[in-house]
Amino acid sequence: MPELLSPTSIRGIRIGHAHNEQALTGCTVILCERGAIGAVDQRGGAPGTRETDALQPIHLVQEVHAVVLSGGSAFGLDAASGVVRYLEERGIGYDTGVAKVPIVPAAILFDLDLGDPKIRPDAQMGYQACVNATDDPPAEGNVGAGCGASVGKILGIHQAMKSGIGWAALHLGGGVIVSAIAAVNAFGDVIDPQNGQIIAGARSFQKGPLHIGEIGYFANTMEVMKSFVGRAIMGFAMRGHTVIGCVMSNARLNKEQTTKVAQMAQDGIARTIRPAHTMLDGDTIFALSTGEKKADVNLIGAFAAEVFAQAILKAVRSATPAGGLPAIGTTIS
Repeated sequence: MPELLSPTSIRGIRIGHAHNEQALTGCTVILCERGAIGAVDQRGGAPGTRETDALQPIHLVQEVHAVVLSGGSAFGLDAASGVVRYLEERGIGYDTGVAKVPIVPAAILFDLDLGDPKIRPDAQMGYQACVNATDDPPAEGNVGAGCGASVGKILGIHQAMKSGIGWAALHLGGGVIVSAIAAVNAFGDVIDPQNGQIIAGARSFQKGPLHIGEIGYFANTMEVMKSFVGRAIMGFAMRGHTVIGCVMSNARLNKEQTTKVAQMAQDGIARTIRPAHTMLDGDTIFALSTGEKKADVNLIGAFAAEVFAQAILKAVRSATPAGGLPAIGTTIS
């Protein structure tokens, strides 16, 4: 049988989810307990992050020990504290001489408008995500950081669609693997780059039953934005949207090269989200390089964009209805 590739096919990478299905929020942890070169590229205008400064190429720390993706808006950054505690208990971290300090960058998305806004990912949930982490292919859809994710929100959350978290992985030959995981909570619509068609996004106010994909179902965020109503809405649009994720490879890259991979992976957002990188989004992509295989940075970066685009598509295609929002494959009247 052909090898089933997943992000956890990269040796040293484990992924775990934890979430609250009633509150519709959760977090996802990417553990790299042996350490991995870490980098980040942040392009949205409304980010929520932790420890991203340490990932800049000119800064001291080279390796990270986990990456956290979380719901809960800024409150959800607390989930990283639980991951730090989990790693410290196991003696994992940057050796300062007096203590080993786990390096755990994190990014959050805004899901407080779906489910219970008073319940957010906390340190205990972050710790539980670590306990749940395995090297099996991770679950997709309404799990972890994707539990309360939605897309297409220019007309408000009630006209949006349910999204989630997804992953993709590719073998590039010679044992080199590149993979991605993405939690998709975009302001804009999700586009199939093969045909340019909207597959999930803001729904029109058309009355009567419509199947997803039929003419009149989608409002088309780009068209709404340039209308009189859209221009008025944009002045009051909630700044609570983002795509967050991580691209991983077993390539032997330094910090500068890994940063370039994170930058190139942002093309995956541009290919599948319309519009992307707005002032209303906090689009943030981490990159990890575990250093096992010699590979060209251009090759890794080019396919990092491809797997990130695939992960975004899988995030919406694997989502299920929740919080009153439909998902791909459902009908709403």
